[in-house]
Amino acid sequence: MRSEDIREFLQHKPFQPFRITLTDGQTYEVRHPELAMVGRSTVAIGLPAPTEPNPVYDRLVTVSLLHVMQVEPCEVSS
Repeated sequence: MRSEDIREFLQHKPFQPFRITLTDGQTYEVRHPELAMVGRSTVAIGLPAPTEPNPVYDRLVTVSLLHVMQVEPCEVSS
């Protein structure tokens, strides 16, 4: 996956949450644009606590862009 592809999702107006799927099947949801930072070869994803209403991460994971298989919009719960 190219870094530009993920940046496009982060910069979309209005922001729409999206899911990143890795080659091993693991998924990460980005629910706020401040919770992901794209580098040349990696993306750092902030994972908030389940009850955290603000864009503050509880855990941080860094994944290689080589392992990003798919990026897709998330269903928005009402």
